[in-house]
Amino acid sequence: MTTFNDEQLAALEPVHNYFQGHAQDNAAFMRQAFLPSAHIESMRDGVFTSWPLDVYCERFKGTPAADEPTRKRSVDWIEVHGSAASARITLEHGAMKFVDYFVLLKTEQGWKIANKAFHGQAAT
Repeated sequence: MTTFNDEQLAALEPVHNYFQGHAQDNAAFMRQAFLPSAHIESMRDGVFTSWPLDVYCERFKGTPAADEPTRKRSVDWIEVHGSAASARITLEHGAMKFVDYFVLLKTEQGWKIANKAFHGQAAT
């Protein structure tokens, strides 16, 4: 188990909101986690995809996935330098594994995810 210092734990607060958003299928947690200007980006079938936060939040309908009890989410690492941080997390959702990279900023409202880039693939 990874041990984080106090500075890292503070920067991980929005990541925990992000985890709750996924677990509860609840956009309100995502809005707490991300800056309003955030984009969620990936390459899907060779095509660049960039969703603003509002479009991303439309995916969450308030109905947790049937396999939610078996899903896993973990923080692989986080690096903090002053008011900026980056983190990598892994999500295992059934047959899919996602690796998310976050850029985080410390704002007047606390730490927020500024942007997310991710890769999804079939779990092995």
